[in-house]
Amino acid sequence: MDTQSDPSDPFEAQRPRMLRLAYRMLSSVAEAEDVVQDAWLRWQRTDVSQVENAPAFLSRIVTRLCLDAMKSARVRRETYIGSWLPDPLPDPDDALRADNLTLTLMLALERLSPLERAAFLLHDVFDTPMDEIAATLNRDVAAVRQLASRARRNVQSQTPRYPVARAEGDRIAMAFFDATRSGNMAALQAILAEGVQIISDGGGKVRAFPKVIIGLDKALRLYAGLLRKYGDSEVMLRPAWIDGLPGYLSMHNGTRQTTAFEIERGRIKAIYKTRNPEKLAHIAGTCSVLH
Repeated sequence: MDTQSDPSDPFEAQRPRMLRLAYRMLSSVAEAEDVVQDAWLRWQRTDVSQVENAPAFLSRIVTRLCLDAMKSARVRRETYIGSWLPDPLPDPDDALRADNLTLTLMLALERLSPLERAAFLLHDVFDTPMDEIAATLNRDVAAVRQLASRARRNVQSQTPRYPVARAEGDRIAMAFFDATRSGNMAALQAILAEGVQIISDGGGKVRAFPKVIIGLDKALRLYAGLLRKYGDSEVMLRPAWIDGLPGYLSMHNGTRQTTAFEIERGRIKAIYKTRNPEKLAHIAGTCSVLH
């Protein structure tokens, strides 16, 4: 992340907010940084003396750049190899994590249209007035309200009914790591939900499960098979909360990965494993092996 900051510069003052908005729109750290850099170039060509509201002006630029970027992103998504997950953001919290959207909700945002996503994020997450959103999206206020309302219904359906306490999440994440590494299938079965899903994103660049694994029996067979094939080769780098979900960073056969867990009523409902090295570049130098 670009760490330069000059509070006296309106652009630099808004940079963290612009990065958050761009990341939540695009689900990509690298693309969010590119959008903010493009916004900076446009800011340099602007007569800032004529800008009455710099935050609104910059938010409008970033949102429109993101809407343009989403067109090509969706085309690329159609040819993406295997399952797709958003770029992971592990703790500690930084400028991108300030709005506390979880990975589960990020996936829900992917099912929205670009305009619905923009309207929801700007209004519900970034507290932007409706008239500003209407100007940004070139829609009237009534249309924006409808966009945000439809988006809200979709996103709220994915909001966890039973939030997980941090200590409980950490305990279950570590119990999963210990069980899969030691081959204790009884312990693993005790923490997996009957309909558990395993989603693994390698992007065609590293080995990953090509399809979503669904069901307790399949999950147990999968991890038993991985242990027979690779042994206890996974190495913990550090525990972490990944986009608001408990998990950890690890190395498996030389490949860095993040693992995040959606937990409901004390059991793991979904496992999100990101292995695509392009999606881990922003965290590549932040971890050391835990012995």
